[in-house]
Amino acid sequence: MYDRGLSEEQRMMRQSCRDFVDEVVLPFIRENWQREWSMTPEDRLPASILGEAEKIGIRALGVPEEFGGIELEKGAEVSTFAMIAEEIARGDSGLADKLVQNWKVSVLLRQLAPRHLQEKWFKRLVEDPQFLMAHCLTEPRGASDRWLPYNVPEAAMQTKAAKVNGGWVINGRKQFISNGYDAGLYVVYANTNPKVGMLQGTSSFLVPRDTKGFTVARCNETLGCRFMNNGEMVFEDMFVPDDHLLAQDDALGKAGIYFRPGKIIQAAKNLGVGVRAFEATADYVQNYVQGGRILIKHQAVALRLGDMATRIEAVRALTERAARAVDDNAPEAEVLCNMAKLFASEEIMKVAQHAVELHGGNGVMLDFGIEKVLRDAIIFLHMDATVDISKFKIVKNMFPQTAGKYAGPE
Repeated sequence: MYDRGLSEEQRMMRQSCRDFVDEVVLPFIRENWQREWSMTPEDRLPASILGEAEKIGIRALGVPEEFGGIELEKGAEVSTFAMIAEEIARGDSGLADKLVQNWKVSVLLRQLAPRHLQEKWFKRLVEDPQFLMAHCLTEPRGASDRWLPYNVPEAAMQTKAAKVNGGWVINGRKQFISNGYDAGLYVVYANTNPKVGMLQGTSSFLVPRDTKGFTVARCNETLGCRFMNNGEMVFEDMFVPDDHLLAQDDALGKAGIYFRPGKIIQAAKNLGVGVRAFEATADYVQNYVQGGRILIKHQAVALRLGDMATRIEAVRALTERAARAVDDNAPEAEVLCNMAKLFASEEIMKVAQHAVELHGGNGVMLDFGIEKVLRDAIIFLHMDATVDISKFKIVKNMFPQTAGKYAGPE
């Protein structure tokens, strides 16, 4: 465990999270590996797990103290989010994502939501350990347009919001939404001006789950991160009042306070998966005998273990640098947070592959458990932008005047 440069508060939080993972999360995962494969989403993660997370005070991070939440150190909030996300993902990346969505949406709401709605929903979040929130941006078509973004009218969101007396009527669909199946409160993005680019014509709205015209269509059955129930939502003539409008027309610009920390936290969660892969593999190769000696004494095995450790440290270094840049609002923050997310997704995938292969036949047995790190790692290649889209974003940020632009409709 690395404590260099951490404050005393961060050290205590990290240790509490590590104890929670070692004493609660990992024993549950080992003893209940079949539950991950339940096709009844409600049966996967027991309520007791989020209840235990509540006990160590990590469920309502980012919620202002006046509403009962836990505010993190000024100037180190993103770094602390990342540190905690890594520790929780070491136990289970799906559980980490459940919690992370609450943190990120809380930061967004404290900046954009009117006070009376903050009072209502932050109170609900703090009082109910099972309460979850979701951020609804991605749609069945055009997800990559959202991430580049192509700032042209034809790339605008297909979810539309029309102004009516007293509020807005929203029609559309959202897909691949973290916490989408379980959440009680959603931030929904919709096109409100089809005549301009998406950066000038996208608005965001606060939508409670019980809103008339809102339907949770299904839970998306993913390969990994299965203890976070990813969902698909449908909006049919859904009315939301005027005060539930969070940002009109420039919602994507204002969502930077959600997106940038999100990239860092994705890298950190991925890092946690890599750390788990390394810890489990290091234990295995030092105790399992093959060819008359423990595995680690075979040079080929030692070489792979060294490669795993090096990749993990490289991911950690870039993630920490990017987190500091975001906390400092440095000019290089945008490019670094995308680099960290991209680098982590590719490097930890290689770490997970080594872990599975070093376990031999046991590596592909569901009940043995190490295959889980490979399934979880592969999800990060597609979360918060694909690998190729992340590379495009990096280049567009570095060379905005000459990087490739949207070619237009066929």
